[in-house]
Amino acid sequence: MPFYKTDIADLLVFEPKVFEDSRGYFFEAYNEQVFQKEGLNLHFVQDNQSKSSYGVIRGLHYQLNPHAQFKLVRALAGTILDVAVDIRNGSPTFGKHFSIELSAENKKQLLIPSGFAHGFSVLSETAIVFYKCDAIYNKESEAGIVYNDPSLSIDWNISRGKELVSDKDLQQPLFENCRNNFEFAG
Repeated sequence: MPFYKTDIADLLVFEPKVFEDSRGYFFEAYNEQVFQKEGLNLHFVQDNQSKSSYGVIRGLHYQLNPHAQFKLVRALAGTILDVAVDIRNGSPTFGKHFSIELSAENKKQLLIPSGFAHGFSVLSETAIVFYKCDAIYNKESEAGIVYNDPSLSIDWNISRGKELVSDKDLQQPLFENCRNNFEFAG
């Protein structure tokens, strides 16, 4: 199967089968039937794309219920460190994070369920990030956690002093004060 589990329940890495030859490569970045065979009955309704330069850190973002989003994240160009933080109350991994390098080269994708805060840092000169969402963006449901919260101990792999973070992301609350209406389903 093209999916493998992480050490956090419900957080999956999708590694599509890539067909390469002298002309280049081909792969299915998303196939609904493949996801359904894994028990993932998702209906993606919004695609997002961003371009950023080295040192940019975006996140940690999420939407509260009832507008929470599943996200399928990949790098179309360059390399990012993609990070998901489990914010599901009652989860055995509550407050833990998982990080993975996603790149145009490795073609891996991270499937992030609702109940996780998400962010990424750009490790290459530039990166183009693309992600599918199963719910439409809703401004009133927008929430976040400050990227450098010491309780989360996330190493964004960016040289100290080279971080580029938006004013909005710098104003996010600490993990212990974040808005959260997620429950772990077990």
